Amino acid sequence: MNRRERQSAILRLVRERTLSTQAEVAEALRESGFDVVQTTVSRDIAELGLVKVRAPSGRLVYAPQGSSDADRLHALGSAMRRYAVAVEAAGALVVITTPPGYANALAQAMDEAAHPSIAGTIAGDNTIFVAVHDSVSTSAFKDELAGFLLQGAA
Repeated sequence: MNRRERQSAILRLVRERTLSTQAEVAEALRESGFDVVQTTVSRDIAELGLVKVRAPSGRLVYAPQGSSDADRLHALGSAMRRYAVAVEAAGALVVITTPPGYANALAQAMDEAAHPSIAGTIAGDNTIFVAVHDSVSTSAFKDELAGFLLQGAA
């Protein structure tokens, strides 16, 4: 099998699995029928421009450059539209209101999105407190989240 096929397989594998190390990528390739060594995988990862991103589990995993950030923000927008009812700034926090029972699902989606402005979330039954990093304007972040609610509205 040639380099192009091997690199295509690597891209497919990092999209399908949580692979954190070159050894894990090499093992996954071997399971897929490729006879590879770690140095070949290292070179392929560099040529493909793969980056490490934080998976929902918190583990750093390989991903194609740029695609995972867009995917996570898209998922956050979808979750906001699905679960959020209101968003408001309250001092150093952004407060999100959901229907009863949905705050934990939305907070989980926010945590998995790993948005760079979010320092952390605390969820109750229908309310989420979102702490933003000190360098982020609470009002501007509230506006960003509220913008998700307006997407797709007629």
